[in-house]
Amino acid sequence: MKNPFFIVLFIPLLFWNCSDSSDTDDGIIDEQETGNLYFPPAQSAEWETVSITQLGWNEFAEQDVFDFLEEKETKAFIILKDGKIVIEWYFGDHTQNTSWYWASAGKTLTAFTVGLAQEEGFLSINDKTSDYLGQAWTSLPLEKENLITIWHQLTMTSGMNDIQFDCVTPDCLTYLADAGTRWAYHNGPYTLLQSVVANASEMEWEGYFNSRLRDNIGMDGFWFSTNDLNNVFFSTARSMARFGLLNLNNGSWDGETILGDSTYRTAMKNTSQNLNKSYGYLWWLNGKQSYRAPAFQTEFQGELIPNAPSDTYAGLGKNDQKLYIIPSQGLVIVRMGEDSGEDLLGPSSFDNELWEKLNAYIN
Repeated sequence: MKNPFFIVLFIPLLFWNCSDSSDTDDGIIDEQETGNLYFPPAQSAEWETVSITQLGWNEFAEQDVFDFLEEKETKAFIILKDGKIVIEWYFGDHTQNTSWYWASAGKTLTAFTVGLAQEEGFLSINDKTSDYLGQAWTSLPLEKENLITIWHQLTMTSGMNDIQFDCVTPDCLTYLADAGTRWAYHNGPYTLLQSVVANASEMEWEGYFNSRLRDNIGMDGFWFSTNDLNNVFFSTARSMARFGLLNLNNGSWDGETILGDSTYRTAMKNTSQNLNKSYGYLWWLNGKQSYRAPAFQTEFQGELIPNAPSDTYAGLGKNDQKLYIIPSQGLVIVRMGEDSGEDLLGPSSFDNELWEKLNAYIN
């Protein structure tokens, strides 16, 4: 993976209105009650659809959305409305059965699974990370290492130097600030959350994830390290849509509770700390007054995706892998594909440009 500190070319397209940090909190948004959602059966290609005519969407704007996605090297694009497929497009040789990587959009899977492990009593997110990885899992002095908890890993506030972005060995996990005092998008501590869950549950990470989450909602997919350091999830676009639908329905799937801890779910999808108001537990949040971005120690004023509904929360990954969830509209939107042109790790101007097209289509 390229060092994110050198990705600066497209900053003007994405970020504006720099400012100093603010201590003002955004309010907590409670989970919305969901209506009658449709859930596709497991192990089946069956998935009910709903037409844009039934929804009253603007059919004349559809071609503009398609052309934009095609121009931006999209592989797969899905829109669900109340669980039913409105749009399912594949480009080139990509098909309904083709697996593609989620990149950092897959961090949301890890956040959800940590919640499952806590609900089962294997861990508490307030526990010291060293309780599960052992002392000297970093190169920090012991008193500084002991400040780091699972919560800090979930919120990107470990305080460690993120210059060696993916590395997970102690020699490159070095001190920069006390845990909780600095927000930095850092893959190493994030990736080690999977080892925390594995050690806490005394199961292999993938086995725990598959048995507690993936298999229960009919997803396919697998974890694979693309550089012998990180751990990236690959699946079909429909599997990403299934996970989005699970979150839209507040952790339940077709009457079965998958993650029942409403306190954790709410915290996961709300501002988790005051350093980056647009970040929950590994989810990106829209509608906040400011945000920080990967590779920068600057706070930017305004919403993360101004054109998107304010209650949107999202998994955002390198090369524009996108999972948007919009509770107020009952929408789940998936985009998989190649980089749209900016080579950024998560948020990019693609988000806002796509939502400009979608607003004309949906509204």
